[in-house]
Amino acid sequence: MENIFTILAQAQAAAPEAASQGGGLNFVLIMVLMVAAMYFLMIAPQRKRQKQHKLMIDSLKTGDEVVTIGGAFGTIANVKEKSFVVRLGDNMKVEFLKSAVQEKISSESAPVEVQK
Repeated sequence: MENIFTILAQAQAAAPEAASQGGGLNFVLIMVLMVAAMYFLMIAPQRKRQKQHKLMIDSLKTGDEVVTIGGAFGTIANVKEKSFVVRLGDNMKVEFLKSAVQEKISSESAPVEVQK
């Protein structure tokens, strides 16, 4: 009877060692899956938005209506190498970096004025 308890005690002591050997592989696999998930959920969509924004900036020309990141609405009066000159009012022109333009306002999305 004493031999059975000794054999069982040795088997229980050996079991954690066998489990810890496979645990390293599982940990690496989980970490790889987490990094892949972060890439597809966070990094790839951000790169796509940056690419679309750069294409929009490159396609802007004189006369396009834009909104800046500060919320200023205006019309592009002049295109320079690194900036746009934007007409904000009747005689007010302000120079913005190209990266400060948030979006182009298309004529389709322009608000319609209601006449009374």
